[in-house]
Amino acid sequence: MGRAVDIAGVGIGGRRPLALIAGPCVIESRESCLDLARRLAGLARRERIPLVFKASYDKANRSSHRSYRGPGLEAGLAILAEVKALYGLPILTDVHAVSEVARAAAVADVLQIPAFLCRQTDLLTAAAGTARAVNIKKGQFLAPGDMVHAVAKVRAAGGRRVLVTERGASFGYNNLVADMRSLLILKKLAVPVIFDATHSVQRPGGAGETSAGDACWAPALARAAVATGCDGVFIETHVTPEKALSDSANAVAVGQLGRLWRVLRGIDELVS
Repeated sequence: MGRAVDIAGVGIGGRRPLALIAGPCVIESRESCLDLARRLAGLARRERIPLVFKASYDKANRSSHRSYRGPGLEAGLAILAEVKALYGLPILTDVHAVSEVARAAAVADVLQIPAFLCRQTDLLTAAAGTARAVNIKKGQFLAPGDMVHAVAKVRAAGGRRVLVTERGASFGYNNLVADMRSLLILKKLAVPVIFDATHSVQRPGGAGETSAGDACWAPALARAAVATGCDGVFIETHVTPEKALSDSANAVAVGQLGRLWRVLRGIDELVS
């Protein structure tokens, strides 16, 4: 098991129960974000889920300049602060530039380094300096063992609460493959390891101006990852995935999460 990390009362890693990081790919509106947070908070209470709410205020790595990116830093953080105040959920959000880090850290409990930026030393160092937990998503272009350097950069800058997320590796053109061996290799870094079930079924650029994906496979990959021994599962979710403004092809409907979680929890208890 990876070294335990506490995130506003949610423990991930060590011998803690399986954790869930879930939310929309991007904030679409205040109303939709609060509605989804309310649904997830209710699910977490009913199913006793250690939950961290994830949403991005900006998606700076969309395929096309015409794609929706989000409400932006100021408006997006205000919405995430409202989620925290209303539902008491720990918050995870992406940071894409050093200039965003301090502002995001004032609201978010976890700063997420996007996969494409996982080697950006200045960004990793700035995130580490906030004393917030840092979740580094493994680049699709990296071998899992290469993440030792990203983790070392955070630790060298004083960051002690580090998580690493596996989200698939490039496999030819417009395709990713989820290799369960990667989870075991990442565990050697002595950090909690998260499996991103929804981005692992993404097909980057597979729909021309947008990414395609196969959301139907996400639950199966999540089951395999939990059986392998990951510390948490990352699932992008939406009330109506087909209408999502980002990653609609790989998001899991929020109405399906309860049943899926009960299966994942059962597998985690057996493995543990």
